[in-house]
Amino acid sequence: MKSMPAALRDYALQIANHEMGHYVVARALGFETGDVTLKVGMGLTHHGGASITLTRSISSIETMKAYLEARTVVLFAGAMGQTLPSKHSPKKRVDEPKAAAILKGEFGAQQDYAKIRELRYLLRNIDYPDTDPASSDRIIAELTEINDRLWLRTQEIVEVLADTITGLAGLLVERMVIVEQWGRPADTYEVVLTGEVLERLQPVQAIPSLGVWT
Repeated sequence: MKSMPAALRDYALQIANHEMGHYVVARALGFETGDVTLKVGMGLTHHGGASITLTRSISSIETMKAYLEARTVVLFAGAMGQTLPSKHSPKKRVDEPKAAAILKGEFGAQQDYAKIRELRYLLRNIDYPDTDPASSDRIIAELTEINDRLWLRTQEIVEVLADTITGLAGLLVERMVIVEQWGRPADTYEVVLTGEVLERLQPVQAIPSLGVWT
C-alpha cells in the first residue's frame, strides 16, 4: 500500500469512509451485512459498495415506518461518514454542508439521495395520511420535517461511531492492491473485505445495537 500515491490514498480514504458509514450504521440498526468493496483509479474515479440485506419481516404499519426510517438513516450515513476526518482527532464531527453536497451530486452519491427521496415520501404518506394532496406547501413542510429529523439522528449516530467507521475505512484502504491490466499500465487499486472477514474483526463485533430513536 505504500506505493499508492498520497492524493489517491486520501481520495480512497474518503470513499472508504462513505462505504463504512453505510456498513457500520446498518449493523448498528440491525441490518445484516456482507462484503465491503472498493476500487479507485489514478484519475480519481471510484466504485464502492457495502452489502446490506434489506429483507425484513414487516407485519404492521409501525414496523414498516421503523424500517423506512432505519433505511433512510443508513443511506444518509454514507455521505456523512465520507466527511469524517481520517486522522486522529479528539472528536470527529460530520461536516454537514459537505455531506449535503455529496448527496446532491458530488462523488456519485446521487443514487443514495434518489432512494432517500422515495423513502421520505413513503414516510410522509404514513405520518400524514389526511393531508390534502393539493396542499403543496403543507406537503413540503411535512417532507422537510421528516428529512431534518432523520438527518439529525444520522449525524448523532455517525459521530458516536466515528472512530469505528474511520478505523475500518483505514483497514479497507490498507488492504488495497494494484490490479494488473494486460496491454496498458496498471492504474486501479481494488479490495474486497468479505462479510466473514469483517465479522471476525473486534471493532465490528463491538458495534453497539442502536435504534433510530434510542
